[in-house]
Amino acid sequence: MQSKTQEKQGVESLDAIRNLIKEDMEAVNELILKSLYSDVALVSELGNYLINSGGKRIRPAMVLLSARACHYHGDKHYNVAAIIEFIHTATLLHDDVVDDSKMRRGKETANAIWGNEASVLVGDFVYSRAFEMMVKVDNMRVMEILAHATNTIAEGEVMQLLNVHNADTTIDSYLEVIRCKTAKLFEAGAELGALLARAPEEQIRAMARYGMHLGTTFQLVDDVLDYSSTADELGKNIGDDLAEGKPTLPLIYAIAHGTKAQTQAVRHAIEEGGLEDIDTVMEAVTSTGAIDYTAKIAGDEAQKARDALAIFPSSPYIDALISLADFSVDRNY
Repeated sequence: MQSKTQEKQGVESLDAIRNLIKEDMEAVNELILKSLYSDVALVSELGNYLINSGGKRIRPAMVLLSARACHYHGDKHYNVAAIIEFIHTATLLHDDVVDDSKMRRGKETANAIWGNEASVLVGDFVYSRAFEMMVKVDNMRVMEILAHATNTIAEGEVMQLLNVHNADTTIDSYLEVIRCKTAKLFEAGAELGALLARAPEEQIRAMARYGMHLGTTFQLVDDVLDYSSTADELGKNIGDDLAEGKPTLPLIYAIAHGTKAQTQAVRHAIEEGGLEDIDTVMEAVTSTGAIDYTAKIAGDEAQKARDALAIFPSSPYIDALISLADFSVDRNY
């Protein structure tokens, strides 16, 4: 767990990043709200509920920072940032239905309020609106990267589904799910910012690596927080992944390094789902060092993200991207 001082510094660093791109982010938010409008009232109501439910807007911020770091001076990065947020929003709507989640970001999920049918269909609307907006960017390579990212995310979702209740899931298999399901959209966002600026290919590839490692960090820290945070801090129900039988990295590590009794308990929890064994699982995750191990891997990924930026000249925007990597590994929500 991070100290109160670290927590305060993390919040301050995120505030500093937001201040740096305040005008850009305001333009993106305006575009998001405008683009969510539909003559079908439920579409606008549900979409606005999720968009305004307290997300950190890390992905669109990363697009803006990447574009500015590469000296972009147009306005198409607003479209790309909004598209990235829309794709993310659509995946959340669908994820919460698949997982039967009731809480996200400290609020009821859309499916808990409006039902699964509405959430799935509005998720489809948000996806399709994102692709409409892609056309307006008028760049075939942008469309190619976003279409590939969306397809990869869908594959990651299916891969995760296949791992549910599978206590034999390996670390490599789990990391591949993370890279497809979560990190791919981060990768696309950072890459596109540089692409819009017509940066050299070496810099475009470096931004893509930065985004991939940052996205991996975010998911691994989420895994840590699921066993070391509180529901109020995290904004979701602690133990949801365990209840759904999802083998996250702390659980996979605990199975490999626990006592025979601990291994059996964690395996049973994954295979059967539910929270009946949560106390035993928590003890196994803690005593085996699984939380520290996962945090270390997350830290390594954050450092790889920082290293990817080494080819760029120093600027406030590169500094902000580095701070975003710092925040991603030090956060408690």
